[in-house]
Amino acid sequence: MKHALNVTREQDFAAWYQAVITEADMAEESGVRGCMVIRPWGYGIWERIQTLLDARIKQTGHENCYFPLFIPLSYFEKEAEHVDGFAKEMAVVTHHRLIQKDGKMVPDPEAKLEEPLVVRPTSETVIGAAFSRWVQSWRDLPVLINQWANVVRWEMRTRMFLRTSEFLWQEGHTAHSTVDEAMEETMKMLEVYRSFAEECVGLPVVAGEKPENERFPGAVATYSIEAMMQDGKALQAGTSHFLGTTFSQAQNIKFQNAEGQQELAQTTSWGMSTRMIGGLIMVHGDDDGLRVPPRVAPYQVVVVPMLRDTEEDAAIVDYCTDLVNQLNGLDVFREPVRALLDKRPSKAATKRWGWVKKGAPIVIEVGGRDVAGGNVSVIRRDRLYREDGKLDSQIMLKAAFVANVTNLLEHIQASLFADAKARLDGNIDRSITDLDALKAYFKASKNPGWALVQWAKPTGAELEKVVQWLKGEKLTLRNVPTDAEAADGACIFTGGTAIERVLVGRSY
Repeated sequence: MKHALNVTREQDFAAWYQAVITEADMAEESGVRGCMVIRPWGYGIWERIQTLLDARIKQTGHENCYFPLFIPLSYFEKEAEHVDGFAKEMAVVTHHRLIQKDGKMVPDPEAKLEEPLVVRPTSETVIGAAFSRWVQSWRDLPVLINQWANVVRWEMRTRMFLRTSEFLWQEGHTAHSTVDEAMEETMKMLEVYRSFAEECVGLPVVAGEKPENERFPGAVATYSIEAMMQDGKALQAGTSHFLGTTFSQAQNIKFQNAEGQQELAQTTSWGMSTRMIGGLIMVHGDDDGLRVPPRVAPYQVVVVPMLRDTEEDAAIVDYCTDLVNQLNGLDVFREPVRALLDKRPSKAATKRWGWVKKGAPIVIEVGGRDVAGGNVSVIRRDRLYREDGKLDSQIMLKAAFVANVTNLLEHIQASLFADAKARLDGNIDRSITDLDALKAYFKASKNPGWALVQWAKPTGAELEKVVQWLKGEKLTLRNVPTDAEAADGACIFTGGTAIERVLVGRSY
């Protein structure tokens, strides 16, 4: 069986990942190390993620706003742990003008800023400063905001969508009067991310609390959703942080409670980024390219007329136009169906494989014989080939296809999720009880998956010893699943009594 890509997942997963991005016209290099140009198909997926996730965020009572890209360095200096966590990744602006010198453009020494400005790596500090102005009384709480923005973290090793120096995301920030309210918010947004990832992007995930060494800088507790890629590695797909009073103390976010006393607000933050697109590629893609779940596909049905520069071309185009109009008049997933007529002057086969590589859920081909018979040729992207290895193109009556298309799209969405869920559930080993067995598990195969092991929740030097051992094996602690079975034995790392179970795996 010959595939559309020149490299398979089995041959070289990293090269396959890059080939999918290139062949699907998702993104390309920008000329700036670690930054990418997101092309229309890739950005279209991001727009769908924005639309669906934004609706869920607003349903929980949050409002959108926007804060500056540039943040005074002094804002970061108020919170030492936060600064330390991001110091090596910060891009800093020190001058506001360039001049020509010896034929080159250089910063003007006379235009040095009074205070350096950090290009936004995250917005806790600047939003905290705003909260300190907005919050005076318990009546001003809770404050529930979100922003869609770009951030910059100067990464040393970059990979498109997964780890770039500039990326797009949403970041939510809230302030509350009590610990209980802030924790409820933290867990609520974790569940928003879990349900969104599974229901919309088709990514099965494990939700849970990050170990102490994996916490967001300055957080009291960090929670994540972890997705398993086809090579067995983990991808952190979204995080929700309980910040306590860490940033309130630094930014002076105080309020007068109902008894007239001054208190520090309890704050949270949470975010999901274009990294989700990288996860979509590595969870759903195959050796022919991308497969996009219908809920986040820019176009769910693409209609390709087979034009041959003959008199019947006009009739074929009219037939296809009518089909697209009928499809766009239908609803699926409580939204209008998104159908496209591809009339570009190119060979039908070229266009077909172009949409296969992009991962359009359904590709329809229509030729003269189809028009004469009232038919369409239907290609489902989730199951591209028949058992004999040939392209599975099913001929259907046009009317029957229109009547069945919403069920078909729902089935494709469910099918992609089910495949990924089976892979996740089937590749978590729960039987490992000692370090030798843990080592053997991760060396036994090329794509071993994860291990769920007993965990005593060590801290300080004891935790650092565990982390260093894991680094030596190129492993990481992922999270403590919220739904994991109770611990009932000894910690695999310390030998002490386990109090919970933690996921261990290789990661991106």
